[in-house]
Amino acid sequence: MLPPILQRLRLPVIAAPLFIVSNPKLVIAQCKAGVVGSFPSLNARPASQLDEWIHEITEALAEHDRDHPDAPSAPFAVNQIVHRTNDRFEVDMQVCAKWKVPIVITSLGAREDLNHAVHDWGGITLHDIIDDRYARKAIEKGADGIIAVAAGAGGHAGRWSPFALAQEIRKWFDGPLILSGAIATGRAVLAAEAMGADFAYIGSPFIATPEARATDEYKAAICAGGAADIVYSSLFTGIPGNYLRSSISAAGLDPDNLESGTPADMKFASASGAKAWRDIWGSGQGIGVIDKVRPAGELVARLAEEYRAAKAALCAS
Repeated sequence: MLPPILQRLRLPVIAAPLFIVSNPKLVIAQCKAGVVGSFPSLNARPASQLDEWIHEITEALAEHDRDHPDAPSAPFAVNQIVHRTNDRFEVDMQVCAKWKVPIVITSLGAREDLNHAVHDWGGITLHDIIDDRYARKAIEKGADGIIAVAAGAGGHAGRWSPFALAQEIRKWFDGPLILSGAIATGRAVLAAEAMGADFAYIGSPFIATPEARATDEYKAAICAGGAADIVYSSLFTGIPGNYLRSSISAAGLDPDNLESGTPADMKFASASGAKAWRDIWGSGQGIGVIDKVRPAGELVARLAEEYRAAKAALCAS
């Protein structure tokens, strides 16, 4: 059974929080279109801006709901990096508590105290993982749902096939399961459901939107690229992830001969990581179907049309 807050989406999609790229304008557009919009708390810089961002999102969605009672907005989510080097964690959580953020997405660490805090104000937590072992730990510590980050996902990503990862988790977990990994069409959203997921987690297609806080060059590279243009490397943050080959080359590095990073290289202090994500662009393997920059609402509408058509064709066969 899904939590009530996740039952009112117009399409079973949660937009992934994109480091640097996601911002209030994009989140508001995603939620108005009927999918969960999200952003990393660390995108709000300085830290005081987080309160302003959540205020802006909350007010905009409330106004939309007043004006469109028949098509209310989807809830939004804030992504918290739960890693010891994130020196903003406590302060950012206080801001989330102030606004009673409906969904908190946690990454790089599962904490019982965070889950209890979010539950106390009426929210839910979704934890992203790359294998079954971490999924079990997250649920043991009180997370409500699991985001299975499979091979092919943009940014920090796992190595396992979405088929393998989803089926292992579904053997023991019947709660909210969100699948991530090269999902960029409505047909792929339906495929994620067929594999046992409740929702698809979509990130890279939202980079190629006018609302996204990405450079024109970054958006153009997303539109021009395909799976072969993605490089999987741990060099840039110490965690394996997928990045656009062209951005690595532009930084003067050989995409085919990159050194390896280690977990000791992970740093999520207030200003860390910005250069890696600003200059080395994250992207998933599903970008081959992204042909142009289009508004987030239009993108969601296209996904919904493809999803309905694929579902109808399946039922008719």
